[in-house]
Amino acid sequence: MARTKKESPVHAEVEEAVKSALDSHQRNIDESLKGVPMSEGLAPIGTPRLPEEVQAKFRREDCIRLLRTMCEQDPNRVVSRNYFRVWSGINESTWNRYFGTFEEFKKQAGIKLSRQVHKLEREIAKHASVDHYRKLEEQRMDWGTKYTKIPRGGRFKTILAASDFHDIDCDPFALRVFLDVASRASDTIDVVCLAGDIWDLPEFGRWTQDPRDWDVAGRIKYTHEKILAPLRKLLPKAQIDLLEGNHEARLLRHLADATPAMRAVLSDLLGMDLPQLLGLSKYEVNYIGRGSLAPWTQRDIEKEIEHNYKVYYEAILAHHFPKIGMKKGLPGFSGHHHKLQVFPMDSPILGPSGWWQMGAMHVRDASYTDGEPWTNGFLMVHVDTKTRRSTFEYIDIGDTAWAGGKLYQRTKAEKVLSTQETF
Repeated sequence: MARTKKESPVHAEVEEAVKSALDSHQRNIDESLKGVPMSEGLAPIGTPRLPEEVQAKFRREDCIRLLRTMCEQDPNRVVSRNYFRVWSGINESTWNRYFGTFEEFKKQAGIKLSRQVHKLEREIAKHASVDHYRKLEEQRMDWGTKYTKIPRGGRFKTILAASDFHDIDCDPFALRVFLDVASRASDTIDVVCLAGDIWDLPEFGRWTQDPRDWDVAGRIKYTHEKILAPLRKLLPKAQIDLLEGNHEARLLRHLADATPAMRAVLSDLLGMDLPQLLGLSKYEVNYIGRGSLAPWTQRDIEKEIEHNYKVYYEAILAHHFPKIGMKKGLPGFSGHHHKLQVFPMDSPILGPSGWWQMGAMHVRDASYTDGEPWTNGFLMVHVDTKTRRSTFEYIDIGDTAWAGGKLYQRTKAEKVLSTQETF
């Protein structure tokens, strides 16, 4: 058969040299199978250096074919740079003028993944690693309206709102006032909005926790027995909504991950599915969680929580984060920062109004931070559904509190950090 243009005498010389080197390599492998040791630079049979003038004629594809075939001849061996130098018969200068590094040489030969393919595989792996969060998301979407109550008649509606209870770190005095107001106004309250972080569960947080101090079940039971159960008993006809805050999102991610703390929960509260674990089914609580649980960074998680809001009567918006909630354009309320702040707003449709960042229900003597600048309190929001105008009635809680003309005073058992000594 006549040679083509590519099969020149020069290339035939290179082909013969490559074949010679591979034959020599194969003989060394065969000898090693008979018990003769084969190691880098120490084998009794060596591969002779190919002539320099032949090596100078090596093309990129000749180097690749030599490396790839050597790997195929001995698939159980990792061909290192030194191994290739000893057994290929060619100098390093023959191949590195095309590839620079041996790592790149192996990638170009298809022995190692290229940077682009490796990046693609990492991206696939990253997304696959959070598929279990997405399965939980599908369940969670059904929890937002499952226990929606038929609104009672009448023009005026009342929303009782509070945020940041943080389970057993809840201020006992603030909780007592909150529940007593719920009891006294039970005939007028249509909705209770818990605007995020009713759990704390530091066992699932970023902070290092000694497993011997874990009380995951105790914290979850506290929220059930001291917050959700009394609310449902006092307000059997009211709709209770829980907005997913950053602590709830963290809890659900770790529940999906089945961490050691999660295994402790399952051990102590065996037989519960997630709605039962959170008290949603028992106390008929809607869980508002629209954001994805699958992001990778803390900032991405917080951006997903931005989707967790609730609009009431086309007039009031509830959100866990104030800055995000205010951007929605409606008056409303939020929590998260544990400090009372009121931001004025104006609308050509709804008129002058405001955004209320509520104080927390969390105690002010937090062990992990300086909580003295925090404030305690909650809201009663009265909505005129005809004009869509709202009246905000904020109950501020210190050592005393006033609500509906009733004075509440903190007892010695309820005393927490105060800027004014009263006992």
